[in-house]
Amino acid sequence: MENKILTYCDLGLIGYKEAWDLQHEIFSRRVKNEIDDVLLLLEHPHTYTLGKTADRNNLISSEETLHQKEITIFEIDRGGDITYHGPGQIVGYPIINLSNWQNDTHKYLRALEEVIIKTMNDFDLEGSRKKGLTGVWINEKKIAAIGIKVSRWITMHGFALNVSTDISLFNGIIPCGIKDKAVTSMESELGKNFDIAEVKSILTDEFKKIFNYDSIDTIEDIRSEINFNQLVT
Repeated sequence: MENKILTYCDLGLIGYKEAWDLQHEIFSRRVKNEIDDVLLLLEHPHTYTLGKTADRNNLISSEETLHQKEITIFEIDRGGDITYHGPGQIVGYPIINLSNWQNDTHKYLRALEEVIIKTMNDFDLEGSRKKGLTGVWINEKKIAAIGIKVSRWITMHGFALNVSTDISLFNGIIPCGIKDKAVTSMESELGKNFDIAEVKSILTDEFKKIFNYDSIDTIEDIRSEINFNQLVT
């Protein structure tokens, strides 16, 4: 049996548009089977994203606040409503072929939740699911959001785990359109600082286990590996 390889890249802090374009290019290569499955972990500058089913009324921040906080807004092609991305939050974009795992988007969502729950367990945090809702929770507070797109059984978009995120930035939206639930972070829950690199390392290891990869190929910058800069005009 052929080895199942996951290509992993930590992109650090990267603008939302650049990461979105990069996802599309990797998706195209993955559809053609030119590359292995890919997991990108990164952070974004302050950004609000609205999914395909988002209610624009859930963006409650004023134009003045958006300008002051330098928050950009993107309407994108994932499922779900509105969410926030920013520094201190680990964003994961798996671009993987579910046909090599399970052709089941529901199971894929639950598996992403499991990756985050297992990662949090390593830091003595107990995450859980909520019936009828997507993401990971600590009691009534959401600590990780998930929004995906699957086409031809290849995945895009993914998850966002609040590690040392400035939770006040969620006040400018109704996160995921849920009015009666709060948002939290790992630092808020435990009252201590976290090394984001350590959390990324554990996330990657849990992802490898849950999606049954034989090995991880870590590369420094996938943009240069696929000549991405020459493809962008």
